[in-house]
Amino acid sequence: MVLRDEKTLNIMPDDHIFALDIGTRTVIGLVGVQKDEHFVVHEAEIVEHQSRAMVDGQIHDIEKVVHSVKAVKEALEKRLGFRLHRAAIAAAGRVLKTSRVQVSRDIEEGQEIDQQFISALEMDGIQKAQLNIDSNNGGDNEQYYCVGYSVVNYYLNDFAISSLEGHKGKKAGVEILATFLPQTVVDSLYTVIQRAGMEVEYITLEPIAALNLAIPPDLRLLNLALVDIGAGTSDIAITKSGTIVAYSMVPMAGDEITEAIAQNYLVDFNTAENIKISISTRNEPVTFSDILDNEITVTPEEVNAVIFPVVQKLGETIVEKILEYNGGKSPNAVFLVGGGSQSGNLCKVIADLLGLPGTRVAVRDRKIAKNIIIDEDVLKGPEGITPLGILVTSVMANKKDFFHVTVNGQKVRMLNTRRMNVSDALILAGIKPEELLCKSGRTLKFYVNGEERTVRGGFGKPATIYVNNVVSRLNSSVSPGDEILVIPAENGVDGRINAGELIEDIEPVRFTYNGNTQYIYPQIFINGTEVLPDTPVKNNDKVEIVREYTVKKIQELFEIDSSVFEFTLNGLPVKQETVVRPGDHLEANLRSGGSIEADSVVFSENMDTNFELNNESASEQENENASNAAAATSGTDINSFLDDVRQKLAARDGITVKVNGKLITLPPKTSGYIFIDIFNCIDIDLTSPKGIIHLKLNGREAGFTDSIKSGDVIDIYWEE
Repeated sequence: MVLRDEKTLNIMPDDHIFALDIGTRTVIGLVGVQKDEHFVVHEAEIVEHQSRAMVDGQIHDIEKVVHSVKAVKEALEKRLGFRLHRAAIAAAGRVLKTSRVQVSRDIEEGQEIDQQFISALEMDGIQKAQLNIDSNNGGDNEQYYCVGYSVVNYYLNDFAISSLEGHKGKKAGVEILATFLPQTVVDSLYTVIQRAGMEVEYITLEPIAALNLAIPPDLRLLNLALVDIGAGTSDIAITKSGTIVAYSMVPMAGDEITEAIAQNYLVDFNTAENIKISISTRNEPVTFSDILDNEITVTPEEVNAVIFPVVQKLGETIVEKILEYNGGKSPNAVFLVGGGSQSGNLCKVIADLLGLPGTRVAVRDRKIAKNIIIDEDVLKGPEGITPLGILVTSVMANKKDFFHVTVNGQKVRMLNTRRMNVSDALILAGIKPEELLCKSGRTLKFYVNGEERTVRGGFGKPATIYVNNVVSRLNSSVSPGDEILVIPAENGVDGRINAGELIEDIEPVRFTYNGNTQYIYPQIFINGTEVLPDTPVKNNDKVEIVREYTVKKIQELFEIDSSVFEFTLNGLPVKQETVVRPGDHLEANLRSGGSIEADSVVFSENMDTNFELNNESASEQENENASNAAAATSGTDINSFLDDVRQKLAARDGITVKVNGKLITLPPKTSGYIFIDIFNCIDIDLTSPKGIIHLKLNGREAGFTDSIKSGDVIDIYWEE
């Protein structure tokens, strides 16, 4: 191609792609275009870094890397005749951070585990993995993109299980390996491209790029391992079901093999590198001079024998990571790419260690890509897989490096390196898994007269997820511009019951005292203290309900002189030890010849344990029904009797009400409580008006003189 002056360069055609592989030792650039089902590479260029600008795939000296990128860019521009102003790039697999975590979640009694539960559990694991990485980095609040994760094990009741779906139990757990790309790595790559006078058109990961080129689509459903053996490190990617689920790296690669050759034959590093490449590409003797100027000729078999211990160690290290990140199991096959992949008998070593047939571990070079049209002399080895893969992957992703979705109105930036799901978007938006899964209310357990009772909590309402107004799930895929709406889950209300609701027989004892009839209702004690019927029962409370009295007890409560009065039960004479039960009619009649003042027939002040079974905390309708039922049974005004009891207990204990969301106990008072009593216990100054004051009692408008009782909900506020 004719070289052109920089001033005459045309604009880069829209359909052309500049793929740039920024490696530890070299920068490889190529320019190609898609034509029908093929990719045509017009030009390629390789430039070595002048000095150590990259360490293990991460940029250390930006300006030195910019210099190498510019050299590749300018060389290609001169041959192509147009300016390169955009580039597709890839982050090295070795810059990824991986965390292994285990999380668990309680299972509702009787609940069958579904996919939504499993997805939320895995989402919880991903967030925990990211927190682990954050803490290891000193909590720098850096953003991380989850680029893949794999499930090591599921657990049901702490026992490993292959699948959770459909099971029931008490606890479910998952152990995952999650891999993240730090934002700083992305920023460094973007800075290099910008300083080189270009913009990033697309970014991917080197293992993904290699996968898309080295492994045909029909094989990606298998469990495979892809190993990119570079100069300083070997990157590992594990695939399942068509996607990469785990990444790893070992700090050992081709340089160790080169160094072994250099030390054995007393040659410099470059000579040793040439020897390594020669024996891997040509099966013939190699001649070279050592540092003493001795001319030496060696066969490939001799060199392989020298490097075998290093190759064996490299293979062992790679296999160890493959097994760790693949759940302890060998994959179906292993593919090797990268410049160091052809060293010695590495394929055989890895196959033997994994227990795989030799045919299941193979080196992939660009010949595998039948849809690539390129000059035979350019990037013909395995080192060409990644840059060619960047080209292909860029086209597959429609050249979109990042895309945006909205989650509950919040714009979320997503890295376009794999199939992105709703759960990925929710993690980036800061949505917690507990907002997605509902819980039933807690079961209330207590004891009534020594017998265990339970009240189950209400069922919760799971979260609802919409993608573009369509009901979706956590594992549903998302696309650029999608609008995601999450309506959080609602937990069920805890089990609750009031003391009065525990009394099954509401019929009182009817007691006639010298012609004056009164009603004796059951006593209720919670943990030894008598309470009103509307008192809430708490967990593990011990409730005692006293329904029966002896004649002697009633005599003592009413301070009745047995020498003056005699007792009959349901019309029959009784002894003091006789038990009086609900529905009974006990009478105290003046003995023959006895006398008593009329106004002395009153309730004793000791009789402060009589209660009505009306539930004051229930709805008004329920209150009315309960009152009517009690009145029909007893034939008396139960509510007036309850008021008397409340007054006596208030005089002893005070009352507790909720004012503006806070519980406040008013001091004991012998007379009834009214609304204005509240102002003695709250910080509201009525002498300094701030508008119109609103008084609400149990949700309705109230006045200063309205009666209040224990358990009432009160709201007081100014309206300007």
